Amino acid sequence: MTGGAGFIGTHVVTALHDAGHRVTIVDCGHPGAHRRPLPDTVAGAPVVRLDVRDGPGVAGVLAGVDAVVHQAAMVGLGVDLDDLPEYVGCNDLGTAVLLAAMARAGVHRLVLASSMVVYGEGAYVCAGHGPVRPGPRTVADLAAGRFEATCPSCGVAVTPGLVDEDAPLDPRSGYAATKVAQEHLTAAWARQTGGAVVALRYHNVYGPGMPRDTPYSGVAAMFRSALEAGQAPRVFEDGGQRRDFVHVRDVAAANLAALDATGTGTGWRAYNVASGRPATIGQLATELARAAGGPSPVVTGEFRLADVRHVVASPTRAETELGFRAVVGLADGIAEFAHAPLRG
Repeated sequence: MTGGAGFIGTHVVTALHDAGHRVTIVDCGHPGAHRRPLPDTVAGAPVVRLDVRDGPGVAGVLAGVDAVVHQAAMVGLGVDLDDLPEYVGCNDLGTAVLLAAMARAGVHRLVLASSMVVYGEGAYVCAGHGPVRPGPRTVADLAAGRFEATCPSCGVAVTPGLVDEDAPLDPRSGYAATKVAQEHLTAAWARQTGGAVVALRYHNVYGPGMPRDTPYSGVAAMFRSALEAGQAPRVFEDGGQRRDFVHVRDVAAANLAALDATGTGTGWRAYNVASGRPATIGQLATELARAAGGPSPVVTGEFRLADVRHVVASPTRAETELGFRAVVGLADGIAEFAHAPLRG
């Protein structure tokens, strides 16, 4: 299990342990995810401090391993383009080194933590042109408060829908580009080795143990950190951005289902890990502030060029093929998250 001492990783390790799996954790303690020293164990599983770019080190921990769950990655939009080499090094070179070591060791089962960022914008329908793929929003439109995506053919407003796994990939940030590359690398590995890969495209994951506010945190952690400091959450754009928020315990359950799937065949397959129930960023901030008893959110109109407007997923494939369905509702999840410990 790579990245097993991180936010999502610790929940996945716990779920694996509870299901009776024996787990060895590999984690480099990257400062983007860890501000404290790595623990010796997580849920009783030993933690090996190791960067997945260390080929001999990775080879040394693969002896006797039946499957790899690959969570290790730099996430989020980062600070600026100076972060790009580190994103590519950790996410893409690290994955390539891991895959090469797995091939040599004869390990042919892989669960990959991918992301909804591979889609870019979500699914949209134009009244006149049917399903469309809007291009990146311009600085001029965003600065003028024109946040909604428009039809690339006629320029009129489009209606957001559910994006499924067959949608074209259209990364809009450096991080997104590295996740697409991870998918392509693992698909090539599966073809060449006869291995089995399940790529889990996580949507907006939240829950206990999220890192405190850093440039690599998710929006839920940023809002929680502000409330913890007695400050109002700052909501970008107009707060109407639609997302699919999925609780980290559901993500852990999806990993268990995916691991089982790698033992039943070969090839490569992607799955959305999502609730299928859209919520806006503004709604998340409002519900979290109410549950935490903190100040109401402030809608700022600020924007980030790498952000997309709406991404809401279809959970159908994961439900029908993996038997996975998210069960934690947003209201219950936020009520817990408002007072849950964060990662220091």
